Amino acid sequence: MPNLVNTILVIVLALNLFALGNSRLMSVIRIVSAQGVLLGLLPLVMHGHITIAALLAAGVGIILKAIIIPSMMLRALRDADIKREVEPLIGFLPSIILGALATGFSLLFVTLPGLADEAAVSLVIPTSFATVLVGFILLTTRYKAISQVVGYLVLENGIFIFGLLLVEALPLVVEMGVLLDLFVGIFVISIIVNHINAAFSSLDTRHLVSLKE
Repeated sequence: MPNLVNTILVIVLALNLFALGNSRLMSVIRIVSAQGVLLGLLPLVMHGHITIAALLAAGVGIILKAIIIPSMMLRALRDADIKREVEPLIGFLPSIILGALATGFSLLFVTLPGLADEAAVSLVIPTSFATVLVGFILLTTRYKAISQVVGYLVLENGIFIFGLLLVEALPLVVEMGVLLDLFVGIFVISIIVNHINAAFSSLDTRHLVSLKE
């Protein structure tokens, strides 16, 4: 099981870099959807036994992260009729380098005294930190509203990975509450995205500075 968990986490790290280096918004959404499938599988393989709570968490996580939320984002993308992030604040190659540095920093961080335990060795903590940092990079260096929503979703994925360390201590209701908050947040953001596009015929958030009281 530990080898399978590490394999999944390595793929998640690779998908982080693909998301940073891809200008096609549809491809980025599909990358995040693939991450959702992988993260949904983690509760089933991480602790060596399968419980009803783990099955429910995995099922709801996959349905929301890999199907419903990406579908909402793809629909907003089609309604806005945009395909690419053209002028990010930081270019795609520098973004990949920055993401790789964040990943390297996260891997080095867990070697500090006090963190060299089973969770750290299994890449859970470094993958969590790296994914949060990659989400923050996407959130702050992209101008398209859809790209920023993707950044928010990737950042939440990192928090979700870290939360798996506590999955046996947290009640299922708390886990479902976190996923519900995520779903509602993405739903509201999708509505805002549609209003931005209707008002400015663009999803470039830089246009928001033109708003007046």
